[in-house]
Amino acid sequence: GKYTTCDADPPHFYLRMTRAKVISNKKIVCGPAYLVLEDFPIYIAAIPFGYFPNSSTYTSGILIPTYGEEQSRGFYLREGGYYWAANEYFDLALRGDIYSKGSWATKVHSNYRKRYRFNGSFDFSYNLNKISEQPLPDASTQRGFSLIWSHSQDAKANPNRTFSANVNLSTSSFDKQNALTVRSYLQTQKSSSISYSKKFENTPFNLSLNLRHSQNSRDTTISLSIPELTFNMSKVNPFKAKVRVGSIKWYEKISFSYSGNLKNSITAKEKDLLDKSLVRDWQNGIQHSIPISLPSFNLLKFINVSPSFNYSERWYSNYINKSYDPNYTSPIRNAQDPHVVIDTVYAFRRNYNYSYSINTSTNIYGMYTMRNPNSRINAIRHKITPSASFSYTPDFGQKKFRFWDSYIDGDGKSQYYNHFERGIFGSAGRGESGAITFSLNQNLEARVLQDQAKDSTKTKDNKPVYKKVKIIDNLGISASYNMIADSMKLSPSIPISLRTTVKGVSVNLGANLNPYMVDKEGKVYDEYVWNHLKGFNKLGRLTNANLSFGMNFESKKGKKEGEENKKKIEEDKALPGAYSDYVDFNIPWSFRFDYSFYYTNSFRPKSKPTDPNPKKINQSLNMGGRLNLTEKWNMDVNTNFDIQAMKFSFTTINVNRTMHCWAMSFGFVPFGERKSYSFNLSASSAILRDLKVSKQSSWRDN
Repeated sequence: GKYTTCDADPPHFYLRMTRAKVISNKKIVCGPAYLVLEDFPIYIAAIPFGYFPNSSTYTSGILIPTYGEEQSRGFYLREGGYYWAANEYFDLALRGDIYSKGSWATKVHSNYRKRYRFNGSFDFSYNLNKISEQPLPDASTQRGFSLIWSHSQDAKANPNRTFSANVNLSTSSFDKQNALTVRSYLQTQKSSSISYSKKFENTPFNLSLNLRHSQNSRDTTISLSIPELTFNMSKVNPFKAKVRVGSIKWYEKISFSYSGNLKNSITAKEKDLLDKSLVRDWQNGIQHSIPISLPSFNLLKFINVSPSFNYSERWYSNYINKSYDPNYTSPIRNAQDPHVVIDTVYAFRRNYNYSYSINTSTNIYGMYTMRNPNSRINAIRHKITPSASFSYTPDFGQKKFRFWDSYIDGDGKSQYYNHFERGIFGSAGRGESGAITFSLNQNLEARVLQDQAKDSTKTKDNKPVYKKVKIIDNLGISASYNMIADSMKLSPSIPISLRTTVKGVSVNLGANLNPYMVDKEGKVYDEYVWNHLKGFNKLGRLTNANLSFGMNFESKKGKKEGEENKKKIEEDKALPGAYSDYVDFNIPWSFRFDYSFYYTNSFRPKSKPTDPNPKKINQSLNMGGRLNLTEKWNMDVNTNFDIQAMKFSFTTINVNRTMHCWAMSFGFVPFGERKSYSFNLSASSAILRDLKVSKQSSWRDN
């Protein structure tokens, strides 16, 4: 007999069964069978017996494992287990891996859904990797786990309460040993959040509760915020009349809002996290913020003026005291070691700060109309948005506030410190501030004759059709000046940014200028560069700059079909062992590249040849291309090139062949730590996904 999921006549492939038994609407059981592809028998894809579901509903069953060999972990069986189709709301898959050299893994996956209420999925994996064999010198044992949970609530379930979860938590050893895709291998940052929010109907209040997590698998640092509670009140006008009589009074425009935030967090290394003390090592506190907006008005008709007052208060359960002890004895060295002693006092303390500010802004427009009536450019518009603000903050370092204190160090000098410098929400600053902040943003756009049909660029009433084309999306610069400061009143960093798009090329440029001079030791002092330097150096010292741009090219046919078909294509291809289920065969060819440049200068002179260079430049080029060799053949190449190091960092090559009912894929990583390859030939149907020819190498064997 024959079994196939191909509906062509004759079928492109089928499973040739020596004998079989069909149980109607339940299952098909067969004896020895082998694959026949395009009437060519493939005996290496033979099975001793087969079991195929023959039901229109979901069913439980055994998950057939894949097999192979790795040099470091030995022969293996992967992804074998059992699938339980519990009901229409819930399912469960239990899988496992086992290796001949002692490594193993267990995996749990579940999907759940309740219509019009919620849906989600849950994944948990735990593995033990034994690399090489005992008692070899390179033998090692690593344990790791991964937890992925996704939960979303239907928008119609409850408009006033929402609950969602997006958890992605794992150990660094698990990520290193089990990354199967390009994205998972290159990803070093992970984050998670579990959120609950509630809106109090017919009130301005809302509440949100969050549990957050982030980790860096490169240095094994984990940050937790458990919990993070926020209570907000949206803007209200307390003096607004309930019944309108006459015009609006000025005091009716006064408004304020409130935000309260409770936070408990910690940052630690993965191996030390469970040993941390909740009292000593975790940071926690409560912050209250009350911004008050006073009535705004127009100055000289065109300048909008908005005064405001901001109050912020923080509550902490502990604070610190510092003192210098010249007779301190080190318990480690058992010797006298004069140093600053920090004492933590566990008691409730509050600190606060407030400020006044006035913000002004306006828009200035310039228009240039072309005189040539035959010009495709009809006009150019220049928009300038200048803004300025003044803010005043008192000196909260005064003794009457009790936020700052001082001690005498070993040299007899007074050293100031903040009692709340370890506070999770910070503290009030020291020193009076009266700062003026300036910013200038500009954009430039043209009114261009639109390309219509070849025989006309006019509408039915014989008028030309124009479109707006942005020349400069944004060109901005900002700076601040503290009038009350004793020295260095101008801000030490003046950022400049440019963003534009030219014929599909997105360009981003940024730079930071420092207006102050530096001495021979690289220390900044209070002298402006324009009083001492010449040429472009008078503008300021360039401390850092960045440039990035990218291009996408594709065939005209691809562009046309791409506009008709807006399907999202997965960009990253899987590494050996897992390949993409979808490949775009509509675009004959495409090519993209992204260039990034970053420059920094610390202006610190090199006193020794081994000292780091104060100037650093990083350049990288990401390139990728897709080519449809024929209607059925597709090749995909992605690579990253480090221009400074003059070497490729990560490259993948994928070749795909698809037909009506089967697919072939070849993946190749030619060099680097993940050097490997994979070949897969399989049926497209999910029922016969285990009917395949597979050959692959593992990067672990390099």
